[in-house]
Amino acid sequence: MAGIPHDHYEPRTGIERWLHKRLPIVGLLYDTIMIPTPKNLNWMWIWGIVLTFCLALQIVTGIVLAMHYTPHVSLAFASVEHIMRDVNGGYFLRYLHANGASLFFFAVYLHIFRGLYYGSYKAPREVTWIVGMIIYLAMMGTAFMGYVLPWGQMSFWGATVITGLFGAIPGIGEPIQTWLLGGPAVDNATLNRFFSLHYLLPFVIAALVAVHIWAFHTTGNNNPTGVEVRRGSKEEAERDTVPFWPYFVMKDLFALAVILAVFFAVVGFMPNYLGHPDNYIEANPLSTPAHIVPEWYFLPFYAILRAFTGDVWVVIAAEWVSFGIIDAKFFGVLAMFGAIAVMALAPWLDTSSVRSGRYRPMFKWWFALLCIDFVVLMWCGSMPADEPYATISLIASAYWFAYFLIILPLLGVIEKPQAQPATIEEDFNAHYSPATGGTKTIAAE
Repeated sequence: MAGIPHDHYEPRTGIERWLHKRLPIVGLLYDTIMIPTPKNLNWMWIWGIVLTFCLALQIVTGIVLAMHYTPHVSLAFASVEHIMRDVNGGYFLRYLHANGASLFFFAVYLHIFRGLYYGSYKAPREVTWIVGMIIYLAMMGTAFMGYVLPWGQMSFWGATVITGLFGAIPGIGEPIQTWLLGGPAVDNATLNRFFSLHYLLPFVIAALVAVHIWAFHTTGNNNPTGVEVRRGSKEEAERDTVPFWPYFVMKDLFALAVILAVFFAVVGFMPNYLGHPDNYIEANPLSTPAHIVPEWYFLPFYAILRAFTGDVWVVIAAEWVSFGIIDAKFFGVLAMFGAIAVMALAPWLDTSSVRSGRYRPMFKWWFALLCIDFVVLMWCGSMPADEPYATISLIASAYWFAYFLIILPLLGVIEKPQAQPATIEEDFNAHYSPATGGTKTIAAE
């Protein structure tokens, strides 16, 4: 697909021309920051800059923390206390890093659900979506391994439970689990492996983010209408777009400032609010916590993992069909990873010809239920695996899969969408131009 017509970088001075012939880095940066952007983007498009900030924050604070951390089971907990008590600003760096992970996931969930609502996964942006889901998986792996490093009670037992899931894979599960742990149980080899990978994966994520940005710069941004920018001529494209700098850069920076005001308030006044008190007790393999829970951003998928017990009919059927190979534990593992897989498959499961949920009246209701369902799963994941939470988790898990595998494909067939604007310019004028009766300001949407 041809790119959106726009002015490209032209070196003006002798030094610029010399550098441009040998390393066109300035031109690349210019074309990146001046990329024509749909002029009707609303506030849900600010999460990209928040995620970029979070990634940079986690890498910088992580590097400094690694200078003082000791990845050994006898010293890890004490080294964290050393960071908190003896390193200049160490407590602040650790709280920035720990709460930065929460902000990272908060922003990525809003980013993903925005994409699901506005159809950002639809052609020609399928690769952008898939790369984004790979980034999300890498984030989950990085966060899980980072949670083990403080070597508190919840760190140790969380690692024991989650790595134990790999042992549920028939045939190859036990060797994979042993390789992952570096031995028969969570111990020093496990801590070393997790520390190394936790340090490495953020740089892998940074590379994937570069690919993600490259992908959507190739196809162009999606927008709330789902209507593509006109590419027939530069004049038509200019009526649908504005340069990313200064318009959206300023908007994004303002949004980032507001979010960071809240973030630093949390870091300064309630830094342990999202942590678990058991993780301030040194890991003890002989003492199991009463209720093992992961960090809040894993809770929805943890609830799905626990929802499919041996007395659920679909588990019984799967076990019978597979001649006992797929038991309840393995089915839960498949369901947990399957819940992420169905999101990744959204470009092919959504059969509607209309991209944006703004013009899909039936879709709006089902999508609102999906958002509520996600919150319910998060709540269930934080509760004990007893009734009524077990039943609620099962119902919520069933809706999650039903939405992607049944409802989304059917809506494309039975739903009658509303009329879309012919161009982005038309939508922008209808919302923001006083000449056409638009009463909103850009900040109002």
